Amino acid sequence: MLKQLWFKVLIGMFLGIVCGLILSPNAFAIIPENIALSIAPWIALVGNIFLALIKMVVIPLVMSSIILGITSAGNPEILKNLGLKIAPYFVLTTTVAVIIGIIITYLLKPGLYVSPDILNSIEITAVEVSKNLKDISVPDMIVDLIPVNNAKAELDGNILAFVILSIFIGVALLNIEDDDARPLKDLAKSLQAFSMKVVEWAMKLAPYAVFGLLCNITIKIGFDAISSMFMYVLTVIIGLGLLLVFYLIIVYFSSNLRPIDFLSKIREVQLMAFSTSSSAAVMPLSIKTAQDKLNVPTTISKFVIPLGATVNMDGTALYQVCAAIFLTQLFGIDLTFIEIIVLAFTTVAASIGAPSTPGVGIVILATILQGIGVPVEGIALILGVDRILDMCRTTVNVTGDLTASLVMKKLTGYSNVSEKSARKVVHES
Repeated sequence: MLKQLWFKVLIGMFLGIVCGLILSPNAFAIIPENIALSIAPWIALVGNIFLALIKMVVIPLVMSSIILGITSAGNPEILKNLGLKIAPYFVLTTTVAVIIGIIITYLLKPGLYVSPDILNSIEITAVEVSKNLKDISVPDMIVDLIPVNNAKAELDGNILAFVILSIFIGVALLNIEDDDARPLKDLAKSLQAFSMKVVEWAMKLAPYAVFGLLCNITIKIGFDAISSMFMYVLTVIIGLGLLLVFYLIIVYFSSNLRPIDFLSKIREVQLMAFSTSSSAAVMPLSIKTAQDKLNVPTTISKFVIPLGATVNMDGTALYQVCAAIFLTQLFGIDLTFIEIIVLAFTTVAASIGAPSTPGVGIVILATILQGIGVPVEGIALILGVDRILDMCRTTVNVTGDLTASLVMKKLTGYSNVSEKSARKVVHES
């Protein structure tokens, strides 16, 4: 057991939290606050190096995985069948996540539990949004999805642009002569091999990275930030828990896999997601787990999981709608039924392809809610506990991606056996 990655990560998580509480000025505070805050970045150094290594290869890894996943289908009918099923599935699960978030937030009413003293002490938080949402039309948003400027997309953290580019490349390679397609396929294989080797090196740092990242977070937040927002944090976690149960039900009926068995097979992925708060960092492990432990064909795993890591953000959608309704409760603003419906649609859209910068989704929703009287000051409270909730929603997001891969395996009728033999024609459902 001591040699298993998930157990080492678990030890790193535990030691990181304990050491963080011991050093935190908001907890046991055994050393002066200025010293604790100055050594926190050094403790997190290995963790930040780990994340930097993953970020360095995430774009070539995503692109090569999707291209190889599409081209490995061999038959355009298989690809068409998979694409027509995965899109409505992602929209459906995101909608369910938003509905769960709305219901649980209105039932528990976390905004009514925040102390007036905390509310009065909030300092105005300056939040910059790169674009004025009122000036962006839906057609403009659709056109912006096409990756015209790849360098700008990379600088903006817009991985979705590279996902779309990869889909175009993969589909095009399926529809041209083999001799013409082979060099680009070989390049994609080399890129993936390079990326996976860097990931392999990075994973050796994982337990130490987890320790450093969690220790750094705990030193900074201590008890105060969480205790003052306990009911809000609890509401989001309960919502994410219900969404996880929804996934387990889907897994059972789609693959006849017991919940305890499914969770046992994906525990390394969940622990890594919780520790790093990064779907990109976990994606290689998710693909490997889907193929080796869940017996998902390469064609499905290499297409669905990279795509899901970008657009299937159910945990993020639930979190965003909880945060938005929490803000309205916090400032005593009643939303009409129509406004709730608009908020739900907005949340679904905001969770798809949002930049990977922490708190951006909340900023977008808070900006929209300002139009109905929600002050921007409330964002300060949300961002105070954002990291701990980011860890939780990332765990649910990657679970959703693995669930989607099992569902697509069932719906397409595509198996590892058919991958090794002549590919069968998939019946349209």
